[in-house]
Amino acid sequence: MTPAPDAAAQAAPAQPAAPPVAETPQAVPVEVQTAPVDPAAINQSDARVQQLSQPVVVQSVTVEQGQRVETAPQYILPPQTEVVQRVRDRDIIAIAGAAVVGAAVGAAATYFIRSDDDQRLRADSTERYTEQLPRGRYRETIVRPNGVRVVTITNEYGDVIQRSRILPGDEEVVLFYDPYSEDEQRPDYFYDPGADLPPLDLAIPEDEYIVDVSEPDEELYFNTIIAPPVETVERIYSVDEVRRSPRIREKVRRIDVNTINFDFGSASISQAEVKNLQALADAVSRVIKANPGETFLIEGHTDAVGKNIANLALSDERAEAVASALTEYFDVPAENLVTQGYGEEDLKVNTQEPSRENRRVTLRRITSLVKPVTTAKAQ
Repeated sequence: MTPAPDAAAQAAPAQPAAPPVAETPQAVPVEVQTAPVDPAAINQSDARVQQLSQPVVVQSVTVEQGQRVETAPQYILPPQTEVVQRVRDRDIIAIAGAAVVGAAVGAAATYFIRSDDDQRLRADSTERYTEQLPRGRYRETIVRPNGVRVVTITNEYGDVIQRSRILPGDEEVVLFYDPYSEDEQRPDYFYDPGADLPPLDLAIPEDEYIVDVSEPDEELYFNTIIAPPVETVERIYSVDEVRRSPRIREKVRRIDVNTINFDFGSASISQAEVKNLQALADAVSRVIKANPGETFLIEGHTDAVGKNIANLALSDERAEAVASALTEYFDVPAENLVTQGYGEEDLKVNTQEPSRENRRVTLRRITSLVKPVTTAKAQ
């Protein structure tokens, strides 16, 4: 299999990765933040900021032999956890005696929601099959009508550790990859990789870091998306580490999609509001067309009314609703989008009362956090 030029890494046999090292991130200078970015070479701009302390060689998503299974994957719960409630098709997980991750994983310090993008990814598939891999892992392959395969590997807990798009000519585009998933020296599952980092030192104005405009603006969205991280990236994180750590997410700019505000208790997007996603969809599509291996995180939020668990589920559904709309109405590839709900954890307006502004989604380009952006060399 030949990796695509923008796959961001060589496909190679699995090699043990050294455990993540202590990070000393630095603010990215203003001149780097404001330098023009070539839309056809976004990874070159990111490479100025992604300063990995250890080289990473990406293993092809298909390199291992698997055994096809006809039943659904059988995952285990992470240590010291329990499912406290299943809300529709989402599990709310409680961490027994947790304090390490804290509120980074949900509206309450001991709760987080397990997002599930299976239905969204499978929406237009002609075939799908699952293979069991060693050490409790699974590999799911979704085949699209155009022959494209989306291949996802999950670990024994159901966390996604790798995803690639394989084109009809067997060219592989790596979307994200966790190089430390098999490392026995890795910190506990619930350890927040951003817990020991210093406060973010932002070198640019806040309104350039958090884009919050009342009218859709494709060019503003596009320029925000292609800008490099605001802080150096010294290691690769799993998608779930990014989901669970607000400090790691702070490394990249964000867009508050305040052109979509949900009704109370609802995750539905009205037909009248769908058009408000056009500018965002066009900006995201331009980036993916230039570099097919990009990954975006869509975050869902609620106001502070109601119970934490219900708000976590509702916020996750809101993130999924926006991701589904971007794919269904504007043809943004589903595999380039990941979602996560945060409930009432990150209020935009500090109020315990009903607030339409708090019922929202945000978007970040997290590519430089979840895979090497330049070709890595085997050691």
